[in-house]
Amino acid sequence: MKIMFVSLGCDKNLVDTEMMLGLLKGKGYTFTDDEREADVIVVNTCCFIGDAKEESIQTLLEMAQLKKTGRLKGLIAAGCLAQRYQKEIGEEIPEVDMLLGTTAFGEIAEAVEEVLGGGRGSRCRDVREAAVLCGDRVVTTGGHYAYLKIAEGCGKHCTYCIIPKVRGEYRSVPMEELAAQAEKLAEGGVRELILVAQETTLYGVDLYGRKCLPELLRRLAGIPGIVWIRLLYCYPEEITEELVDVIAGEPKICHYLDIPIQHASDSVLKRMGRRTTQEELRAGIEHLRERIPDICLRTTLISGFPGETQEDFEELYRFVNEMEFDRLGVFSYSREEDTPAADMPGQVEEGIKEARRDELMELQQAVAFEKAEDMVGQTLTAMIEGRVVDEDVYVARTYRDAPGVDGYLFVNTRIPLDTGDFVKVIVTDSNEYDLIGEILEDGEELS
Repeated sequence: MKIMFVSLGCDKNLVDTEMMLGLLKGKGYTFTDDEREADVIVVNTCCFIGDAKEESIQTLLEMAQLKKTGRLKGLIAAGCLAQRYQKEIGEEIPEVDMLLGTTAFGEIAEAVEEVLGGGRGSRCRDVREAAVLCGDRVVTTGGHYAYLKIAEGCGKHCTYCIIPKVRGEYRSVPMEELAAQAEKLAEGGVRELILVAQETTLYGVDLYGRKCLPELLRRLAGIPGIVWIRLLYCYPEEITEELVDVIAGEPKICHYLDIPIQHASDSVLKRMGRRTTQEELRAGIEHLRERIPDICLRTTLISGFPGETQEDFEELYRFVNEMEFDRLGVFSYSREEDTPAADMPGQVEEGIKEARRDELMELQQAVAFEKAEDMVGQTLTAMIEGRVVDEDVYVARTYRDAPGVDGYLFVNTRIPLDTGDFVKVIVTDSNEYDLIGEILEDGEELS
């Protein structure tokens, strides 16, 4: 029996998909990327914002058409959309045979067996139940880097966010389990660990009564074979001095932080349910750059949040211009039902939200291009991602580049390299968001 997976949404979702693949592989199932060959298709869905919800629905509808051919025996909807809209999916897409909720992916093998036997149903559990982790994963990122999900759910309850309702409250994964998982990934060839959660900086508070991310980082850094450790989704108000010390002092930890701030107007931040002020954000960013001068800071913003005035937007624009983030993404506000923000007065028109988003991105583009130009002449360690076909050019990432969201370094060299190799490169030019460089003559693969 061949199983096909479609993984949508965030990297946390991808980890769940890889866990499900590992469980099914252990049961003897094989996999395919061709929907025409699949006996069962599993769509791991997302519903974080409207666009993600629409993509998930459309994917399920497309896969549902395959059941009419008679080849496809089962269609499973897993993840956030399945958890949130159990009744609606059952009514509107009857071709879906099984719903698998966000805390039930450990039951994927049973779900597949059930639909292959002609069964239908739902395996959506209470989101307060901890997700099941398994020892083995099928890494789908190429084998040289992997995401390590260190916690499930979120307890921040920002007014625009549905995550606590579909993923539950914050639940850390025990450190022993994470270390064992990381060791297996390293043994399988993974050289970069990317730590993810809805919020990584609170890791351990629920299990150990204190923030344990620094301790976890030190433990992961001791694993042979791991060269880089990257941190994503660090809420700025939770960054401790101990965490900064570890990032600054541990060579394996990339000087890269993703700190989602969402806005800079105090009135908007308050309505969002965020726990920072613009003054605190400025002080925190200044401190990070002072302690770690070469740090690369990424953030995300929301334009057009309910009640956002033109003055609020201009304040945000000035903040972005002054802060000069290395990486920045902007999303226009998505009105999500069952969130406090959905019922707030002052909903902003779609055209205004999108125009403000575009203005911010145009500003950030100029900042990013200038920062890329400033890298010319510097020597950086880069990890090889692949080779440009029929050219002596390799695609690589530096510590400043998280996969899938940031730019690349294109390396000109005739030296044969493999994906996952680490080499030293001198930057010779820039092209918008990307860098161009040459491998050093004495460049050696780093251990």
